[in-house]
Amino acid sequence: MEAKAIARYVRVTPMKARRVVDLVRGKQANEALAILQFAPQGASEPVYKVVASAMANARQHADKAGVAFNEDDYVITEARVDEGPTMKRFRPRAQGRAYRINKRTSHVTIVVGTEEKGGDQ
Repeated sequence: MEAKAIARYVRVTPMKARRVVDLVRGKQANEALAILQFAPQGASEPVYKVVASAMANARQHADKAGVAFNEDDYVITEARVDEGPTMKRFRPRAQGRAYRINKRTSHVTIVVGTEEKGGDQ
């Protein structure tokens, strides 16, 4: 069973968000939440919210399907950060010039799923 959560237009640069997402990619969902809770990076808070939301979505899918939900079975199967729109701002500089400031945004996507038990032969 899989569940997905997306946070769009997060005001964190994609490069900084990818550093945080790389910490939790492939990890067990509970372990990932613990890592993100204590990570010093500023981008860890929005990524934590997306992982928690994906777990809540998984719980809803399991309840709807009538399947027993166990948090320990879920693993982050896919985690990616895409670039969102860039807000362009201008900073006044010396001698009447203006420098452009790019305020970047990110789209964070997290997919959690259970590891399939049993083997393909």
